[in-house]
Amino acid sequence: MTRNTAKEAEQFVKSRKNSFIAAFQGLGFIFKTQKNAWIHLTATILAIAVSAFLQITLTEWIAILLVIGLVWMAEFLNTAFEVIVDLVSPEIHPLAKIGKDVGAASVLIAAILSVIIGLLVLGPAVIEKINSFG
Repeated sequence: MTRNTAKEAEQFVKSRKNSFIAAFQGLGFIFKTQKNAWIHLTATILAIAVSAFLQITLTEWIAILLVIGLVWMAEFLNTAFEVIVDLVSPEIHPLAKIGKDVGAASVLIAAILSVIIGLLVLGPAVIEKINSFG
């Protein structure tokens, strides 16, 4: 390995480390500042616990995990969008409000979708489990 290649590899590793540090700082920001993140976390834990208890199939796990990820991504992107809007428009402006409202609507859509898919996937398994006790 040449000296230049070693330096490039070292810089690559350092850059990736910094990227991970920044990502974890973003995660920390969400949990420190966004009350809805705690609701999402509670719903995530509940969905995973119920799914594990019901021993759902691999395909069902994929559906549940995808909608969990979708809600989290929407929440994170909405928060990033809100911060950027606040930066460029610190004063109250009707267009800034619309931008924030539309961002919040994306989280709402993802959450509604996750509930529907959760009911479709977990509902029958819950009913089956209840019937097995009777």
